[in-house]
Amino acid sequence: MLLRSIFSFLILSALISCKSQKETLSVLKDDSLITLKFVQLNDVYEIAPLSGGKYGGMARVAYVTDSIRRAHPNTYLVMAGDFLNPSLLGTIKVEGERIRGRQMIEVMNAMDFSLVTFGNHEFDLDEEDLQKRLDESNFQWVSSNVLQKKETGNVPFSMTRGIGKIAIPDVYKLSVSDADGTTVSIGIFSVTLDSNRKDYVFYGDIYSEAESAYNQLKPVSEVIIGLTHVALEDDKEFAKKFQDIDLIMGGHEHNNMRYEIGSTVVAKADANAKTVYIHTVTHNKLSGETNVESVLFPIDERTPSDPEVEQIVSKWNVVLENEIREVIPDPYEIIYFADPPLDGTDSANRGIQTNMGDIITAAMAFSYKDEVDAAIVNGGSIRLDDMLAGEVTSIDVFRVLPFGGITLKVDMTGELLREVLDFGKSKGGTGAYLQRHGISESPTGGWLIKGEPLEEGKRYYTVAISDFLLKGYDIPFLTEDHPGLLKIYTPKENEIANDIRKAVILYLKSIK
Repeated sequence: MLLRSIFSFLILSALISCKSQKETLSVLKDDSLITLKFVQLNDVYEIAPLSGGKYGGMARVAYVTDSIRRAHPNTYLVMAGDFLNPSLLGTIKVEGERIRGRQMIEVMNAMDFSLVTFGNHEFDLDEEDLQKRLDESNFQWVSSNVLQKKETGNVPFSMTRGIGKIAIPDVYKLSVSDADGTTVSIGIFSVTLDSNRKDYVFYGDIYSEAESAYNQLKPVSEVIIGLTHVALEDDKEFAKKFQDIDLIMGGHEHNNMRYEIGSTVVAKADANAKTVYIHTVTHNKLSGETNVESVLFPIDERTPSDPEVEQIVSKWNVVLENEIREVIPDPYEIIYFADPPLDGTDSANRGIQTNMGDIITAAMAFSYKDEVDAAIVNGGSIRLDDMLAGEVTSIDVFRVLPFGGITLKVDMTGELLREVLDFGKSKGGTGAYLQRHGISESPTGGWLIKGEPLEEGKRYYTVAISDFLLKGYDIPFLTEDHPGLLKIYTPKENEIANDIRKAVILYLKSIK
């Protein structure tokens, strides 16, 4: 209790008291000032703390937010996209159905989120699962450029409620009052980048749709806010182009940043709730001026947890840990120290050879005691979309490779291996791009296997390969019945290669 009391005092001192005297005097002299608080998160994939509890955790965010709410009723908790996927929990089945973000919705409902928008990873879910998550959410969604494709045309996504289906609006309007009756009209728009194209999703152009939303809001809003999930340069361009925007709370980038562009503040917090941005927005009714002050607040092991949210997180953690312990006995064992950080981002692993890809494919070869010429895995198998820095635990490996899978040992002709490598290279930017071990590109063209030119006429090469790649999804011609596959070895259940995650964990422990 003493720790919680001290922490509450520190939060209130840092975030509220700095303005309390000014606001009290303003109330006594002039009701024209009104203050709002926005607690911003973005790109949160896990509900529990990471790195053995060192940072993050939605129960901790709930505690911080509730501490602010007690002093400032006009406090809004918002998410700037990417929270339903990817997550390790989302891949686990409960009662025969994959969780796919259900745990995040349950936690966010308990946290009383105010407003969210779509990130590109929300559309990793199929249409049916996304609709379930929308229907389960008790908070408001907004999107100015994302629509649902229907046979009759493009329509807003909707949420099913007791009164029927409610369309997700293209803008969100708030009329907010304080204790003294001062009111302010808030207009919020939202756009999402189109990096995750799905058959059921229509993306309007972010600039034209942002302009349309801005023009709709400007005549009726005293404060205009963007809740976006686009690249930083796009957020900056919005600030330059639409100069009456007061604040843009953005996602997509995973590192904290804050820029002042003219009178607009652009801010993004760290991914996975390592930090939250707490924005104090003060509007003067007489002058029409809006001031934005921001505090980047760390969420770490010093932060207390909200008991109600913690109980929900613990429930889901039991599900997760039971699943992981079927593969490895200690999910939280520190197995490696990543310095420099391991790059698990989608953009890198789907376009270049990464140090994360190096480790995964080296572990695949390790699982066969390096009795292979090479190893390959599709970049799309790496689902973290984040960096791993410092202490790495077993559970982190599961976060990187949530779907697991078997590492097969195959003998394939040199001709087929070249075709596979060429195809993977041609698919840069997609999940079919290949991360490799024992394979490099020759400066003069072609491929090198263990430093020697690939020989198409050689009888065969022995390659460690993920079982997913032999299903023909990413590389259509690579299936088990291809004549260029001379032999396929499937590991037994007790062999390391039977689970790629176990292989990576044991490999990292061997080199740490």
